[in-house]
Amino acid sequence: MLRRLLWLGVGIGIGVAVVRVVSKRFSPAGLAGQAQGAIGGLAASVRNFVDDFAEGAAEREAEIREAFAEGEALDAPDLPWAQGVGERFARYKQQLQEDE
Repeated sequence: MLRRLLWLGVGIGIGVAVVRVVSKRFSPAGLAGQAQGAIGGLAASVRNFVDDFAEGAAEREAEIREAFAEGEALDAPDLPWAQGVGERFARYKQQLQEDE
């Protein structure tokens, strides 16, 4: 009989603890706090990305300005799929002018 009362008390105690935790977590205030934390983290991530992008763009712009000031050509990217595009465009443009 005492053992049953002991387990009944343990069950009631665990039940009360679980209900309190769940009610705090899923209350409107608890959900708002979780949402605020998630949105704050997302905003910080976006802010860091934008800052990194702006920094990289500024570095590249400085490289381009320096090369332009010194009269140097920038390295062309190696794009095998784009080889000859400029020549084909020039021929197409010339054909358009001839047709007019």
